[in-house]
Amino acid sequence: MTSTLSNDSLHASTMGRLNLKLIPFLMLLYLIAYIDKANISVAALQMNADLGLTAQMYGVGVGLFFVTYILLEVPSNLILSRVGARRWIARIMITWGIVAAGMSLVQNANQLYVMRLLLGAAEAGFTPGIIYYLSQWYPRSDRARAMSFFYIGAALASVIGMPLSGAFLHLDGILGVAGWRWLFLLEGLPAAILGIVVLRYLPDSPETTHWLDAAQKNWLTRTLAAEQEKTPISHHDAWHVAFRSRQVWLLSLFWLLQAFGTIGITLFLPLIVHSISGQGNFIVSLLSALPFLFACLFMYLNGRHSDKSGERGLHLGGPLLGAGILLGLAVFTGNHALAYTLLVFTVALNWAATPVFWATTTEYLSGPAAAVSIALINAIANIAGLGLPPIMGWIKDSTQSYDYALLLVACALLAGGVLGLYLGGGQARRRLHDYSARSN
Repeated sequence: MTSTLSNDSLHASTMGRLNLKLIPFLMLLYLIAYIDKANISVAALQMNADLGLTAQMYGVGVGLFFVTYILLEVPSNLILSRVGARRWIARIMITWGIVAAGMSLVQNANQLYVMRLLLGAAEAGFTPGIIYYLSQWYPRSDRARAMSFFYIGAALASVIGMPLSGAFLHLDGILGVAGWRWLFLLEGLPAAILGIVVLRYLPDSPETTHWLDAAQKNWLTRTLAAEQEKTPISHHDAWHVAFRSRQVWLLSLFWLLQAFGTIGITLFLPLIVHSISGQGNFIVSLLSALPFLFACLFMYLNGRHSDKSGERGLHLGGPLLGAGILLGLAVFTGNHALAYTLLVFTVALNWAATPVFWATTTEYLSGPAAAVSIALINAIANIAGLGLPPIMGWIKDSTQSYDYALLLVACALLAGGVLGLYLGGGQARRRLHDYSARSN
């Protein structure tokens, strides 16, 4: 009884320290990363006209980011697992900050394409690196909530970043520089500065931190080691085992289908909202930010409830099914206010599955195979970023509407919801099998 109370106390105090010392800083890093990746959607409100870009050309520019991003995801995470998160995350942030600020210098479509390729190369490995990093700090019972906080940083990037980007557009003409150029410059530099901070602040592992006491370090190390021993793909397995795992490929497919929503809607959201509302750039940026405020709330509640209940399937597949249904209704309603409202909740539900997905994934994997698998899953999902924006741009140019493009996204979300129910059920079956084995 005393030991249980002691473990419970250590659990609570250790998670409290992690939540205070790691989560806010990682949220800030992801907020900056997501702003730099997605701010092109707001810049497009001026940039497309300045550079003479059609919707399809803009889609190609958006999509090229994902070419280098996809190719370098796995190598980047493999390097991170060997050299440590502190140095590698710092390298990523400094290089992407420089490239993101350099986007302010492009003069034509070809230069935009080159810079987007360089930005993808610079940022490759950041998101899967942080997800792998969190799995090395948080036990299963707290992991979905930790992931939800991390991804809230991305959602807040849209809540804060879109209005901020919209405000930067109003700098148009100052010192003879276009507003969209100020946007890229002023939003790119913070990443490079924070990369230097990462070198001084971010610990590589629980053992190297100074803000956990000896008892907390010991409890956390033992707990994580015991959980890693029980993962189907453990830290003893070689990194290339990930490529032979059916479960990893199914998880990759789910994340690809979910990405149709996060990429397909997010990168076109200001343009879609503008077509619905007919408002000016700043109002459009505010309206485009609102869905992500709800996404923050939905991610936290879904992740927290999944951790408390221990259930993954409904929390993984349910939100995507709801998102697909609402998006389909948004396309067919003739009421603009209702269509916008349905779009808000589509975005929120689509994001709600995110923390539960990564908690489910890291319950299945550990060690170098986990680092590679997380990167592989994220890379495959970003195929949606490579192919979907040009397709959506082509549909818009051909039909003068985003309706058919959004229906394509809705179908992907519905398929992802069904797969999520299956994947979450598989996790439950494995936990039941483990429990039965221990009982016998």
